Order: sequence, then C-alpha cells, then structure tokens
Amino acid sequence: MQILALRPEPGLSATLDKARAKGLAITGHALSAIRPVAWRCPDPAQFDSLLIGSANAFLHGGENLDRLKHKPVFAVGEATAEAARAAGFAVAQVGSGGLQGVLDAIVPPRHMLRIAGEEHMPLAPSQGVSFDTVIAYRSVALPLDPAAPMLANGAALVLLHSAATARHFAAECDRLGLARTGLALAALGPRIASAAGKGWRAVHTAPRPDEAALLDLVFDLCQEGGSIPVAPAGTP
Repeated sequence: MQILALRPEPGLSATLDKARAKGLAITGHALSAIRPVAWRCPDPAQFDSLLIGSANAFLHGGENLDRLKHKPVFAVGEATAEAARAAGFAVAQVGSGGLQGVLDAIVPPRHMLRIAGEEHMPLAPSQGVSFDTVIAYRSVALPLDPAAPMLANGAALVLLHSAATARHFAAECDRLGLARTGLALAALGPRIASAAGKGWRAVHTAPRPDEAALLDLVFDLCQEGGSIPVAPAGTP
C-alpha cells in the first residue's frame, strides 16, 4: 500500500517526519499553499487573549501580530503552540482534540480574538466566553498532476487534513481520470471525510482530530492489510 499526504507546507514536512518515525514509507505532495490575507487588527484592548487553530496564524499573520504579542494564546495543539512561542507569544493553554475542546476548557469570563483562515470550523463558546474572528490567511489550490502516476496504480491510502483539500483532491481525481474505487482515504475528522464525497474504496476517520491519532490509524490500516510500508534506513 502506498501512502500519500497532501497538506501544505510546512505541515507537510512535519507529517512526513512523524510518519517515517513510525516506520512508514510515505510520499508527500502539497495540494495547496497557504497565502496571507490582508486584515485589519481590531483594538487589542477589546480582547484578553487569542484563540488560534493553526500555526499558519503566526506564519502568515504579518505585522498586525506585533500589536497582540502581550495577549496569551490558547492553541489547538503543540505545533501551534510552538509556532506561537517562536513568534514571541506566551501560551496559556494547549489542546489535544480540536479547537472546540480548547474553547470548552476555558474558564469564563473571557473575550478572545480568533485569528483564522478563510476556511475554518464553526465554534460554540460556552456562557461567559466569547470571541471575534479575523481572517489572516487562505489556502490556494494546486494541481495533483505530479502525484497522479502514483495514484493511477491504485492501492493507495491518502491522508486528508482539511475539508478544502478533500474537496479539491476529489475534483482533481475526476479531472485526471483517477478511479476513486482504487483509493482509500484517511481523514482527520468526519467533516473532512464527508467533503471528499463518495465512491472511494474506503474512507477512514481518525478517532480524534489530531495528527497523532491520524497516523496511528494509518499504521493500523497498513498492519491490518498485511503490508506496512517501511521507510528505508536513513530516510530523513
């Protein structure tokens, strides 16, 4: 079984490193690229903290971030927390199961600024917790053509980290004439799996919306299939 990850950089390289550390031979192809979006920073005095669901907020947030560096960050996961610290922010809380879980654990009262991408999940804050949202980056779709030969052989397992990538991947497979029936999907969450549509050989969803759970799922699927692709010794 061939394994293909499609997320944009720098997340793609991080995924490949983690998968190879588990002994999996995996190929990466960025099916999208993250680009900054011009945004206006609200008055920082209105907010007591930042709610961040992706490291992209710090990688592409631009000069407006300088006005917010005294605000503590509530981060979706450790990778986002690391990006926050690297950008000079203090991290108040790190989640492990999605941004809604982070929001649910916040003790009120708190009014936050959410720095997000154009595609972002709706959140339901609890009583006494609120947030405003600004859009600081967007995903730009890229062609699948370089990875088409690998997928044309069938028996591939494709990792999907976002609904936008799932939709675009499905459209690209149709454009290139790649049979969905030969491809299995491993998605980070149910919404992402649903965005890919139907007709795939199999669709699997991680039990938790974090990458460790997704890679554990991939390993288990390969093991169940009787073939675990092993990275060659010395693979970076």
